[in-house]
Amino acid sequence: MSDIQQPAPPLPPNTVGTQPPGTPAKKEGRPASLWTDAWHDLRRRPIFIISLILITVLVVMAAWPSLFSAIDPSDPRTCELATARQGPSSGHIFGRDNLGCDTYARSIYGARNSLLIGLTTTVATMLIGGIFGMIAGYFGGATDTISSRVTEIFFAIPSILGALLIAATFRGGPLSSITLVIIALTVLGWPMTFRIMRAAVITAKNQDFVVAAKALGAGHVRIMSRHLLPNALAPVIVIATINLGGFIAAEAALSFLGVGVTSPDISWGLMISDARNRFLDAPLPLIFPAVFLSITVLAFIMLGDAVRDALDPKLR
Repeated sequence: MSDIQQPAPPLPPNTVGTQPPGTPAKKEGRPASLWTDAWHDLRRRPIFIISLILITVLVVMAAWPSLFSAIDPSDPRTCELATARQGPSSGHIFGRDNLGCDTYARSIYGARNSLLIGLTTTVATMLIGGIFGMIAGYFGGATDTISSRVTEIFFAIPSILGALLIAATFRGGPLSSITLVIIALTVLGWPMTFRIMRAAVITAKNQDFVVAAKALGAGHVRIMSRHLLPNALAPVIVIATINLGGFIAAEAALSFLGVGVTSPDISWGLMISDARNRFLDAPLPLIFPAVFLSITVLAFIMLGDAVRDALDPKLR
């Protein structure tokens, strides 16, 4: 009888299926999505934190420049030729430019138009390129062929040269200089978004969830908006974030060449253009807006790189 195994003693009450003492309980909730994982990854990236802080400061500066003008309360449009090219002083910490305008005040207020052009152009290119790219990638066939050939025509045009031609041709018309720059950059900027969206849709439309939606009788609009768009949006957001900095730099280039933003509007590119002729005599009116411009473009490029790494599982 001694060889007969004794039954195992029963578990203590309230311990069946529980975790060992001291183990944290798992939170119940929705399964993690691509965007949730990306956000958790971004919060651990110093490059994302730094770029986000810089962009936040620039956006606040553009929206409420008066918050920063307390340091130097000069009016950006009040100029005194008698004080042209004066160096920094207690009342004008960045000095004055070639026309006697306060360089600090113009640098602060110039952020509004530069960011406005960059953001508006980015949104416009996302809408145009995203919609046409979605249609071309989803329907394929002749629609895709014709759209791709039209896009290649725009790709063959050098961006700055084409924008320079458009801005110079319609300059002086009913459109403001800011609106004209936005249109010129949008006309030549949407093909990149088109290609990214088209490629993402072609990859996603053959997935099982899209095939199942078609089998259940879902219409084209519902499939594109509810199933394809969420899965194709990530690469478009990445390229749009990077392009935003490029559009701001392109506006500065057009203004430097004399076909961009014009007075009485203010932008960093216009300030650089106005200060280039007397750079050796007074370098500060060119250096300060150039620094603001460089920091802004760099911040958006850093943000785009961080978002790309977070949204691409292969790069984690």
